[in-house]
Amino acid sequence: MAVNLLPPDPAALRPVAGVRLGVTEAGIRKANRKDLLVIELAPGTLVGGVFTRNRFCAAPVTLTKRHLASGKAMRALVINTGNANAGTGADGLARAGRVCDALAQIMGVEGDQVLPFSTGVILEPLPVDRVVAGLPAALAGLAAENWAQAAQAIMTTDTVAKAASVVVELGGRSVTLTGISKGSGMIHPDMATMLAFVATDAGLSQACLDDALRQSCDQSFNCVTVDGDTSTNDSFMLMATGRAGVTIDSIHSSEYARFTQALNEVCIKLAQAMARDGEGASKFITLTIEGGRSRDECRKIGFAIAHSPLVKTAFFASDPNLGRILAAIGYAGVDDLDVDQLELYLDDVRVAVQGGRDPDYREENGQKILKQPEIEVRVVLHRGAARAQIWTCDLSHDYVKINAEYRT
Repeated sequence: MAVNLLPPDPAALRPVAGVRLGVTEAGIRKANRKDLLVIELAPGTLVGGVFTRNRFCAAPVTLTKRHLASGKAMRALVINTGNANAGTGADGLARAGRVCDALAQIMGVEGDQVLPFSTGVILEPLPVDRVVAGLPAALAGLAAENWAQAAQAIMTTDTVAKAASVVVELGGRSVTLTGISKGSGMIHPDMATMLAFVATDAGLSQACLDDALRQSCDQSFNCVTVDGDTSTNDSFMLMATGRAGVTIDSIHSSEYARFTQALNEVCIKLAQAMARDGEGASKFITLTIEGGRSRDECRKIGFAIAHSPLVKTAFFASDPNLGRILAAIGYAGVDDLDVDQLELYLDDVRVAVQGGRDPDYREENGQKILKQPEIEVRVVLHRGAARAQIWTCDLSHDYVKINAEYRT
């Protein structure tokens, strides 16, 4: 069950001028579930993306990169769940291409103006005939208001759909940003087993769009981890239609700064939702590492804590076995770390100071905090002014069950 995460309210998800979405049930892996999404983009929309660094990246990731590199105007995205089309070689690329060509033919555009995305089981051939057969129904249902349905259509082991909207004033006009994402397990930078699609009616130069995309990904999706496994299919796409009548063509402008702030807000909400809905999660954990010499060393320590199965299982049991956190900090790889300077807090309760247990710490206080559904672990390094934040969850019996039975 997701931690303090409700399904998105369709009325709160703002349409983005120049974007329409259509979903259908294609029966890709399971019957009677929405599993195919088409996102139609108005002419002139600019698109950018960041992708998994897994060397076994999926066929749709490879093809999407090729289509973006063509320099053509993208007109549609097609996303299926139930099958990742990863570990499928040349045949997987051909199948992804067939989907793009089929959608392009119906829309009257070219195949390399369509971007494909898949999520689901790895090492199985994409049932391309089912995907293609579902395209007309998805197109028939295109509507600007379909963001909530779209969020449902890309879910795999997610228990709650994930979506967010923000409106910001730029140049005297209202600019909308709306996004959806999916991700629950196999979550770890770079990036996570996630798909994320954010659209805006702002107009951005390609350079501004790409810069904003990378910056927001670094501050959101690359700060979340569930289990330390990096997926083959990760993709985060930003689409800018320009229909709001606002143009941002300099990363040094005040409009760009306000736009990226709004984009970060959307992406952080989507990223945190993935940790809240981590497979089997019962606790949402914020790891704040501060006082470091660099953000990288703070992130290194944060991820060491977040990936420790001993830490995560102790949090699941509400067991304040907090020496496990100190051990994770110690092996994080910050070789010149002075542990005698370090402080460790659970929420506002100091647990450790000057290399050992705080003499005022009482285990019953730690246990009380660990029983909460949301917990902050704060590590103060006293080495500098750098800071980083990581979002994660506990590790429960249900995580093992979900992944042991994923294909059954």
